[in-house]
Amino acid sequence: MKLANRIPFSIFVGIAAAVIGLITFLIHWFFWEVRGGPLAGYNLLLGPGNLTLTYIWHPLFTEELSLAPKVALMLFGQFALVSGIVEIGHRFINRIFKSRAI
Repeated sequence: MKLANRIPFSIFVGIAAAVIGLITFLIHWFFWEVRGGPLAGYNLLLGPGNLTLTYIWHPLFTEELSLAPKVALMLFGQFALVSGIVEIGHRFINRIFKSRAI
């Protein structure tokens, strides 16, 4: 059995979003001084991760966490939120097209 048949599509999209988020964060972090400011599109590409970091993880943990745990929490939030939204959208679209086929 192929691996693609056993893992839902939303997991693949969530992993891709987390990888894109990690690459975006690293470019943003290492080239801040070169660019003289934030990376263009940073807030768009890391929006779901920043939302979970601000509204879920920040109230649960203190501000004294170091950078590595914050990045890990942000990337986990990016993965979880994107996977959840894609799964809900996928089920919604399947339900709409299934009802039209009858």
